[in-house]
Amino acid sequence: MDPFSFASSEALELPLNVKIVRLEGEQTQIPFSTLIKRPDLRHIGSNISPHSDLYLTVQLWADSKPLTVPVRTPYKSFKNERKWGNWLTLPVTFNTLPLTAQLAITVWDVSPAGGDGAQGHSIPFGGTTFPLFDKENTLQKGRQLCHLHRRKAADGLAGTSTPSSLPTRRSEKNGKPENEVVGKEQEEAERLEKLLKKHEMGEIPRVEWLDQLVFRNIEKQNILSSSPSAKSLQRHSKTDGDITTLDGQVEADIEDEVFTLHIELPRFDFPVVFSDHEYPPPPISSMQHLSSSQNNILKPPPAVYFGPGVNGEPNDGSFGGRLVRIYDPEVGSRDNPAETKHRRLVRGHRTGAMDRDLRPNARFRDELNQIVGSPPTHALSPDEKDLIWKFRHHLTKDKRALTKFVKSVNWQDNSEARQAVQLLSKWTEIDVDDALELLGPSFDNSDVRAYAVDRLRKSDDDELLLYLLQLVQALKFEHKTPNSSDEPKADSSLAQFLIARAAKSFMLGNYFHWYLMVECDDKSAGQPPQYRKLFAKVEYDFMLELEKTSTGKETRKTLLRQAEFVAVISKISLETSVKGGPTIAKKTEKAKQFLVDPKNELINIDPPLPLPLDPSILISGVYPEETSVFKSSLSPLKMTFRTSSGRHYPIIFKTGDDLRQ
Repeated sequence: MDPFSFASSEALELPLNVKIVRLEGEQTQIPFSTLIKRPDLRHIGSNISPHSDLYLTVQLWADSKPLTVPVRTPYKSFKNERKWGNWLTLPVTFNTLPLTAQLAITVWDVSPAGGDGAQGHSIPFGGTTFPLFDKENTLQKGRQLCHLHRRKAADGLAGTSTPSSLPTRRSEKNGKPENEVVGKEQEEAERLEKLLKKHEMGEIPRVEWLDQLVFRNIEKQNILSSSPSAKSLQRHSKTDGDITTLDGQVEADIEDEVFTLHIELPRFDFPVVFSDHEYPPPPISSMQHLSSSQNNILKPPPAVYFGPGVNGEPNDGSFGGRLVRIYDPEVGSRDNPAETKHRRLVRGHRTGAMDRDLRPNARFRDELNQIVGSPPTHALSPDEKDLIWKFRHHLTKDKRALTKFVKSVNWQDNSEARQAVQLLSKWTEIDVDDALELLGPSFDNSDVRAYAVDRLRKSDDDELLLYLLQLVQALKFEHKTPNSSDEPKADSSLAQFLIARAAKSFMLGNYFHWYLMVECDDKSAGQPPQYRKLFAKVEYDFMLELEKTSTGKETRKTLLRQAEFVAVISKISLETSVKGGPTIAKKTEKAKQFLVDPKNELINIDPPLPLPLDPSILISGVYPEETSVFKSSLSPLKMTFRTSSGRHYPIIFKTGDDLRQ
């Protein structure tokens, strides 16, 4: 199979242009007697002059819907022929065109008296609808011929009544329909037009002397065919029959007037095939909003078996009793109104007093234990939520059940939310890992998050240090400020708690500072600007809080020295990690020279500096002779530092790493 080169339409980010070339055709003259009785026809421009002033409008349609506003040609006065030669630009690009896109082109005539389909002082002279993609889903290009439907505006609907291709008439002979030949002249014109397109696109070799002879013969043929065509149409109108006007006069059928509009589309070196981005379908159900009556929506339809002699498929082609599966994207995304009403009644004030004395039996106790013991990623069903709510007072003795209880509450219901907040203070004290879950993205209620922060206040520094990275990440999920911005709050209870504890402990403050700085420097796609702004504000508040402590100024100086230390090492790491650079030996030698350079102040560090990765380690210098560069894509740098106690402390530094790892 020979290779075939083509381009996809979604790769064309170019505006859609169409050139209006000229209009060809002869108009049947209206008898003078008819003009006397029909004054509305007397002042139509095309009835006065065969080369009257006309203008065109082009509009893009698809699936029976307009996609753009009409674009109009500028005014032009005609002398011997109706020729525009203007390029029109539509406000749409090729990569956004649907497969059913088509151009609705209407030629407008001047009529001061108005008429059918008039717009102001203009009436349709004719219209045509041209599809932009052919039957092979290939974008049309080059010169095109469009048949003009007289006195009709272009119809942009899917089943258009004004197609651009010349309709084939059908007649009956001996009671059987047969196709009537359009005419040898018309067939010859279409054949020559196809050959001219291939010649323009370079598909036919160019021979200058032969091309000139062919073009002259084509021009002569067009001139000779123009006059006989009108005569043949008149003969055809006589044989096919006449039409009668409202005045009782017999006129030639205007449908027999053959007008052809010549347009031109942009040309491309390769065929352009339609292609579109395939979007994934929306989820057919949402487990978080799934109601109990919707548990079976994803099950297959029940099987239907027909008894003996019962035909399941009717022969008449009717619908019958067949089961049809219909896709509804709203199923599962919205709660069942009946279930919502039932939940409100079950969780109302009237049942609140009775629920305090409820105790689960053996079956309910087993179900509750299974729910409470489920992992945090388990999505509770509506029945499980109702069961937890029913025995909520009994579950206050189980610290593991608090997170499940918070998930079962409808926080949009003020009455239900108020009851849930009152129970938080009565619950058994939860563990730190459960408090971290309450600070996650699934819980945006301020009272719940404040309760989790109160639990963290009882933790010591060592326990808090284990979860400090996760707590810094949880700042992204703090509730938003009401009635104002869409950004998380930088002065939330969690932020204030972390700042206060980090200012009192250098160990916590060191890690807290560097976790924040890494988030501020993260410019990846997963870190929106509002998050970087949030962490920068928290870092600023942390520095202000340090100023209020007795050792705050010394802590800030130490953090500044650490930042300068990391910047110096990052510089040499960037130079040694350049791809395609010197060999590993040369990179190692360059790194050693960099460390020995007294400008970098790494040989002797006085006073000793707490290592950012571990503030308990105080480094007082570096051993350049033990430095090496690993053979890897990023060329990691191994350095050995001298601690204040005199022992060697090796580390690996690689550009692209951050302290969150």
